[in-house]
Amino acid sequence: MPKQPAFPVLHDVMKKKQTRREVFLSEMEAVVPWRRLLGLITPHYPKARLKDGHPPMPIEIMLRVYFLQNWYALNDPMVEETLYDSDAMRCFTGIDLGDDRIPDDTTILNFRRLLEQHGLTEAIFAEVNAHLADKGITLRSGTLVDATIIDAPSSTKKKAKARDPEMSSIKKGNNWFFGLKAHIGVDAESGVIHSLDTSTARLHDSQVWDALLHGNETSVCADKGYVSAERAAAFSGPGQFWGVMRKAPTGENLHPFKESTNCIIAKVRARVEHPFRVIKYQFGHVKTRYCGLAKNRAQLFTLFALGNLFLVRRKLMA
Repeated sequence: MPKQPAFPVLHDVMKKKQTRREVFLSEMEAVVPWRRLLGLITPHYPKARLKDGHPPMPIEIMLRVYFLQNWYALNDPMVEETLYDSDAMRCFTGIDLGDDRIPDDTTILNFRRLLEQHGLTEAIFAEVNAHLADKGITLRSGTLVDATIIDAPSSTKKKAKARDPEMSSIKKGNNWFFGLKAHIGVDAESGVIHSLDTSTARLHDSQVWDALLHGNETSVCADKGYVSAERAAAFSGPGQFWGVMRKAPTGENLHPFKESTNCIIAKVRARVEHPFRVIKYQFGHVKTRYCGLAKNRAQLFTLFALGNLFLVRRKLMA
């Protein structure tokens, strides 16, 4: 548990209402499996004094600052400044302005790079899911599959005078998008994301399939972009349900029975949109922050791990 300020100021004592930020952070404090996640990172975290002679920042403070970055869509300098401004964030991280150093943007950057270099964000995603499984939240009887586009900055006002070469453009309807795709497999019962993959935006959704299934599905639901006669035939055994939206043959209308089937599937697969809503509108991740797929992929593993905890926080707190 991080150290709390010894002498809270008077206005904190007299506060009559918790802010939404304070409520959110208190909920996350309760549901994040801190001990398990710190155990993943500790073997890779520096123990010797830094080049400037200072000891490394406490690992739990750095992990909490990193999560704040992802929850509030803050870059490295912004999260440092916000820690100076926000009492709620300092309380959450256990930082007291009186006797603790607030990590600067370089320290925050180095911690994020450490997570990326050792594949620890993917490990955090797996450990959070293992924690939820231990709590009996993930049932894994069926999988909902979908993908979303994460926009990338299209500006060329950089040293290279070019857009990110690992991102690509795609047209959906009458609109063009530039960025990457996040592909997810979601547990049909709990709504928890159990599988995640990324690709450039140009790759068709149906090209990422096997990586999104855990292999023990009794049902699979997805939109029309995943239509495949071969996959449907392979998933036609007893007790299995192929829940990919039915598609009408070219130039023909969809049969009424298939239309009613699509209505049922649509109600079931609607749950796959909930993680995207959390990532984009709750956490504010509407654009990529880094160049290249690797760094953005690493961040998405963290975002969806935290998104899982947010989606089931009521069950965990109960």
